[in-house]
Formats: sequence, C-alpha cells, structure tokens
Amino acid sequence: MPTPDTAERRTVLIIATLAAFLTPFMGSAVNIALPSIAADFSLDAVSLSLVASSYLLATAIFLVPLGRCADICGRKLVFTIGVVVFTASALLSALATSGLMLILFRFLEGVGSAMIYGTGIAMITSVFPPEERGRALGINVTAVYIGLSIGPLLGGFLTEFLTWRSIFLTNIPLGIYIVF
Repeated sequence: MPTPDTAERRTVLIIATLAAFLTPFMGSAVNIALPSIAADFSLDAVSLSLVASSYLLATAIFLVPLGRCADICGRKLVFTIGVVVFTASALLSALATSGLMLILFRFLEGVGSAMIYGTGIAMITSVFPPEERGRALGINVTAVYIGLSIGPLLGGFLTEFLTWRSIFLTNIPLGIYIVF
C-alpha cells in the first residue's frame, strides 16, 4: 500500500498531467474548426484569427502574473480556479451566439489556461524529490505533446461528424474530473 506521500505525489501528478493535456489539446483542436466557425458566424479573416489568437494572447499576458499570484495565494487554489475558469469558458464558448462572444470566451479560456500552466509544473516540482522529479516532469510534458498531437485529429473528427461546438464540450467532463 502506498504511503501518504506517495499517494499525494501520484494524485498531484495525475491532476497536473490531465490539465497539461487539456490546454494544448484545446489550442490545437480549435484551429482545425476555424473554417466551420467562420461559416457559422460569417467571420472575416481578421476576426477568425482572433478566435485562435485571443486564447494565446491571454495566456501570454497572464502567465507570469498569475504564477506569482499562485506563489502568494497558494498553487492549489490558483490551479483549481484556473481549471474552473477554463472549463466554464469552454462551455460558454460552445454556447456562443456570435463571433465576438466566442472571441471573449476564448480570451477567458486563455486566462484559465495561464493559471493552469503557471501552477501545474510548480506543483509537481514541489511534491517530488529531486531524484524523482525528472520522471514526473517527463510524464507531464508527454501529456502536453499528446494533447497537441491528438487535438487536430479529434478536432477534425468532431467538427466533421458533430459540430465545432463539440470540441469545447469534450473538455467539460475532464475539467470537472480534475476539480473533484
């Protein structure tokens, strides 16, 4: 039976790794759906580019400040809020009725993503001893690249056979699982 320390480390690794999968998956899957999104909302090229770039812009703007906030307020708190914001904004993105709403919800999703990015690795580093840290970080980084790789495939499949909105809805069960 694992000791509490081992169980805690395993839990942190699983939660941080699932979240590490979720954020790049969303970024890469949505790019495949952009033509369908443009058709639904009659978006021009500039507005359509904001659907993808608003997410990245928000992540870049808020990553360092929210990472510092996590150092002050607690990593677990900021991580949990980040997953809630990310998941809620994914739902709102799926329910968007205009291009502007989608862009704003994607920006909000990027803020949640910054909270996740800024805390996940720090949480892993804080619970794993130096001799186990490399393996744990390797597992986490692997999840990032799996998310980036599967995103276009699954995003294309969901867009083709369901709708682009289903891409956002796929994140909700995983986000809820991570929080609880």
